[in-house]
Amino acid sequence: MKKYVAECIGTATLVVLGCGTAMLVGCDAASGSGYLLTALAFGLTIVAMAYSIGNISGCHINPAVSLGVLLSGGMEVSEFVAYVISQCLGAFAGAGILALIFNLGGVEDKTGGFGSNGLAGVGGNPVAGLIVEIVLTFIFVIAILGVTSKKASHGSFGGLVIGLTLVVVHILGIGLTGTSVNPARSFGPALVAAFTGNSAPIAALWVFIVGPLVGAALAAFVYKALED
Repeated sequence: MKKYVAECIGTATLVVLGCGTAMLVGCDAASGSGYLLTALAFGLTIVAMAYSIGNISGCHINPAVSLGVLLSGGMEVSEFVAYVISQCLGAFAGAGILALIFNLGGVEDKTGGFGSNGLAGVGGNPVAGLIVEIVLTFIFVIAILGVTSKKASHGSFGGLVIGLTLVVVHILGIGLTGTSVNPARSFGPALVAAFTGNSAPIAALWVFIVGPLVGAALAAFVYKALED
């Protein structure tokens, strides 16, 4: 049970710090600093969580990562399901915390949807959005599988490598889809946005569930083939 609680806390922290930064600084094309700050917020949160809950749950805090681990033989199906539930609950809690902070404090949400993902950067085209999410998640998950492999020689720097990888995929992806690569991270803010009257993120949510899961599955199969 402790590892499921850790996954819930870790995912909530990722949403609060990552999506919260995006809400505060904005991520429009005219504000390059907003891109970098948001990318760093997501990546550095992963670094912090990797070194705090990594020894408890492995610090997946992402259903796509858990799927990659499952397909690589690193966990059982029942454990995978429990991880995903914990992660989604954590993401919803994190988005709820942001709603309280921004609404009670009268702070403007510059994303308009609690940092939820969208398809505006790809002209509203769901196929383009799927491609973006599949490619970016593939890169992210294959890096994680490599760093956490028993054959890896990164020592205690694994968490840093994973965090920096998340930073770089965000630098490209923010302007396209807002960068999900994490179905739970997309689910929480979209659901809270829907509760507050903005249903647009929910309509596109399937892209940010399917894309990352497909990308993670491809990463697992490719990495296993290369490693073997």
